[in-house]
Amino acid sequence: MRKLTFLTQCKPFVVGALSLMLLTGTAKSFANNDLPDLGTAAVNTFSLEKEMVYGDAYMRVIRSSAPMLNDPVLSQYLTELGNKLVAHATGVKTPFYFFLLQNDEINAFAFFGGHVAVHTGLFLNADNESELASVLGHEITHVTQRHLARSLEAQQKSGPATVAGLLGAILLTIAVPQAGMAALATTQALATQSKINYTRLHEKEADRIGMQILVDAGFDPNAAAEFFGKLATRYRFTTTPPQMLLTHPLPESRISEARDRAHQYPHRYIPDNLNFQLAKARIQVRFSSYSDDAVLGLFEKQLNKQTYGFKEAALYGKALALFRLKKFDESEKLIDELLKIDANNLFYLDTKTDLLTERKDYPKAIKLLEAQRKMKPTSQVINANLANIYIEAGEPTKAIPLLEDMIFLDKQNQLPYQLLNLAYKKIGNQGMEYFSSAELMALGANYKGAIDQLNFAYRASEDNPLQLARIEARIRQFKQADKEMEALK
Repeated sequence: MRKLTFLTQCKPFVVGALSLMLLTGTAKSFANNDLPDLGTAAVNTFSLEKEMVYGDAYMRVIRSSAPMLNDPVLSQYLTELGNKLVAHATGVKTPFYFFLLQNDEINAFAFFGGHVAVHTGLFLNADNESELASVLGHEITHVTQRHLARSLEAQQKSGPATVAGLLGAILLTIAVPQAGMAALATTQALATQSKINYTRLHEKEADRIGMQILVDAGFDPNAAAEFFGKLATRYRFTTTPPQMLLTHPLPESRISEARDRAHQYPHRYIPDNLNFQLAKARIQVRFSSYSDDAVLGLFEKQLNKQTYGFKEAALYGKALALFRLKKFDESEKLIDELLKIDANNLFYLDTKTDLLTERKDYPKAIKLLEAQRKMKPTSQVINANLANIYIEAGEPTKAIPLLEDMIFLDKQNQLPYQLLNLAYKKIGNQGMEYFSSAELMALGANYKGAIDQLNFAYRASEDNPLQLARIEARIRQFKQADKEMEALK
């Protein structure tokens, strides 16, 4: 699916507001699409319910201010990989949500509520799926072992710091190391040395348990030491190490411990995964800093010198590069060759759909995707592409139930709301167009903007009593959420 351009008018939040929003709150369930209750009670102990509230709040701010990728192919790949690892973790008490940030920096971080962020730069620098999985396993362990909550509780014992200063500093250190380090330096309650020591204990625990998850999920235990060893060598003499090394220091002892731990497992050959290499190629072409000519040359060189891990991945990368250069016939020829090898591969199907859309061959694209949907009824790749094709083809009413199903399965995903907004605009349903826009804004923590959109929706829905009742209920929820947020500033 081509990158969708859509402005949700989400209000950006400054770092101070971000810190405050995560720091205080009363525990209240927000299942069934309820909004989190952000109260002002001080945190004495961190219940899992509170962690869910904080995680939801932080995620909303990230959506409004960070370069999140809503690419359905990459999102589905990352989610499936992450869930494969989570299935082998112990102590899982929250759902997990994996998402991508478009950033060439090598980094990944986890925070409350099972949220795990992965920079696209991690894909660019990992050589195989086991290396990527080793990082995910480490971050999953930070969540299952509740390291953030344990850090806060430990630090509360060392002085009378406010919860705001503690939690804000810790979360900022994970997400934005430079800003977080500055926050730590000005937080009176933090004894710097004890904070560092406590973090090192967490890192050791995450290394140990993360490797067990890695092995149990069928990946190479040597991948962690190999990946971190590469990073340590590459950035040994640099004055500006990547973000990951600021939050995950790599002394030689840690790398050697990872190697020793890996040697305790039986040696076995773990083949790489084609889909990882396809995901990496997709990021290299569409979501990295490569120029048009450079990215095409990258894959042509791989094919000419046979330096690829999978020829299919190199051909796929070349096809995407040709598409980027608008050489659609050449691109389609390669994609058709790949589909002959694997007719059900979502990476190939997504690009084939893009090519058919460029030719405005909507009937063929719809036929292809409808057949795939019978086999994969919950695939966000198939449903998002099919909904988009319906909208492009002038059949937006067919897209709406698909998008509503996607939202039911993943209420955190902005993409179906974006497409839903376009679908309602196409059919002239202003009330629902404004309503879907409001939901998008709320996902980005812009409650004032969402309320404005709902007021427009109300005026445009005067002949629909059920819709009016729905809008009134949502306005009340957004007003309460906005009131709680304003009280934190």
